[in-house]
Amino acid sequence: MAAPAPGDPGAAASAVLDELARNFTYGARGAGNGSLSGAWYRRNQIHLFGVLLAILGNLVISISLNIQYSHLRSAQQEHPRPYFRSVLWWSGIVLMALGETGNFAAYGFAPITLIAPLGCMSVTGSAIISVMFLRENLRASDLLGMTLALAGTYLLVNFAPNITQAISARTVQYYFVGWQFMIYMILEILVFCILLYFHKRKGMKHIVILLTLVALLASVTVISVKAVSGMITFSVTDKMQLTYPIFYIMCIIMIASCVFQVKLLNQATKLYNTAMVVPVNHIFFTISAIIAGIIFYQEFLGAAFLTIFIYLFGCFLSFLGVVLVTRNREKEHLPQSYIDFGNVPGKQILDKIQPDSSGLSYGTLPDGSDSIKSPSKEKKGV
Repeated sequence: MAAPAPGDPGAAASAVLDELARNFTYGARGAGNGSLSGAWYRRNQIHLFGVLLAILGNLVISISLNIQYSHLRSAQQEHPRPYFRSVLWWSGIVLMALGETGNFAAYGFAPITLIAPLGCMSVTGSAIISVMFLRENLRASDLLGMTLALAGTYLLVNFAPNITQAISARTVQYYFVGWQFMIYMILEILVFCILLYFHKRKGMKHIVILLTLVALLASVTVISVKAVSGMITFSVTDKMQLTYPIFYIMCIIMIASCVFQVKLLNQATKLYNTAMVVPVNHIFFTISAIIAGIIFYQEFLGAAFLTIFIYLFGCFLSFLGVVLVTRNREKEHLPQSYIDFGNVPGKQILDKIQPDSSGLSYGTLPDGSDSIKSPSKEKKGV
């Protein structure tokens, strides 16, 4: 079969299909470009190291979250100890720091568009650990969600941008003053100020508004984290970059954006269930990080359309997996605040012993006329 001419419109499509065939080649003879071939491994070795750091970091974070949850359950005992004297609490803090350090280092070896979506590993890992060690029920939606998250992660690793950038101070300065980033920052600041106005002045506390504010800050955080981590990596492997002012500017941006992110995220967790906040925050954060990587570091420059489509499909699978794993999970941890009064013959009456903390009647006794009717009232009703 004759090869398509260079000017033929089908030449580009043929090249994309050839690349896809090489990406799905396993164990074929020759050099190969498949996911298990030596050439593919050598070409993506640095990226795979970053992926490994990110996955291990997210798994360590999931372990730390489950340890802290165990600490909260043990703190409900009759004689709880102060948290700073608890070995479980300190273990969770140390593991959380190690996991975040792994995530931070991963951005120095791989693109943002590859590392950011791997946060789904923290959610799926936490579900597995809670089933194995905290004796929680394993639901069918958990198995389906984990499967979809793993399938999405596989597609992400295979079809993420295959670019290797040496993040030096000059590179960051060049991107920092680029017109693409300037337009992006103007639009982001404008949207952030509008949402902040509705949140502060109008009192709108919808979860979408809160987590969109978090995501807008997260895009700035991811850009600065990638810059700081990349310059540290470049300093270790090549030439010192820590003497440039842009390094410390990015450090300040990173710390400030993280602080405000945590503040807004705490507001969201106080107003809404964790089972609702976690998947929405993961989706919003990943989308904002991908957009930041595309605009600031130009990570999809020259990528084929079909490769981008499969990458986005992998993101969708990971999003769907996180939603399925976290769906209705918070309800399983809530204690039942109902008691059986047992004072009405022939009836079992269940009523709240205390109104919800979010209600207007919190701190008052429930009205007995609504739940427990006197025998005289029952006779009148008959």
